[in-house]
Amino acid sequence: MKRGFKEWTVRIVILMVGLCIAHLGVTLFLLSDLGSDPFNVFVQGLFRTCERIAPLPFLTHGRVHIAVSLLIVMILLFVDRSYLKIGTALCMLFGGPIIDIFTQFLEPALQGAGLWLRMVMLVLGCVILAYGMTIVIRSDAGTGPNDLVAVVISDKTHFRFSMTRVVVDAVFALSGFLFGGTVGIGTIVCMFLVGPVAGVFLPVNGRIIERAVAAAVGNQ
Repeated sequence: MKRGFKEWTVRIVILMVGLCIAHLGVTLFLLSDLGSDPFNVFVQGLFRTCERIAPLPFLTHGRVHIAVSLLIVMILLFVDRSYLKIGTALCMLFGGPIIDIFTQFLEPALQGAGLWLRMVMLVLGCVILAYGMTIVIRSDAGTGPNDLVAVVISDKTHFRFSMTRVVVDAVFALSGFLFGGTVGIGTIVCMFLVGPVAGVFLPVNGRIIERAVAAAVGNQ
């Protein structure tokens, strides 16, 4: 059934809430300074490879991140364009600024944190990231390009999302490492924690969100 304007508005609001929660997790993860997430290890590796081959003044990590995201989007246009929704563009546009805002408030309070506190920040960040990510996915208004890879593969192969996510993260991390990216303990924790935690929250958040959307648009 075709969705009306009101339903799309509700789903996009839910997506933005999930995006903020997910990027709070990413911020804690990054401030732990124990390694980057697998997708950014891949981006970092590509960036360093480009610098070695042909250093260009306009080339930055952020721009390589955007280029990789756009490449994933273009590939999905050929695989199954039904997965590409307005929320994908919103994730690409607002993810970075949201992290900047959270960093501005959290970094001063967390400066000088010891190893144990940073480990707690890392694990907590991964759990919050996984929870927010499932809200974004279950909003069904789109999701981040890197998350879409796991969603599409899981749907097409009928493998559990939790395991698919682990495999996708492992491929990103290994590829990034081979290209010259830095793999830290945070990368390993993220690789094996985010997928399984998201697998727990996906069905729960799916039911909650569908009920909330139905109530908001007056279908109950």
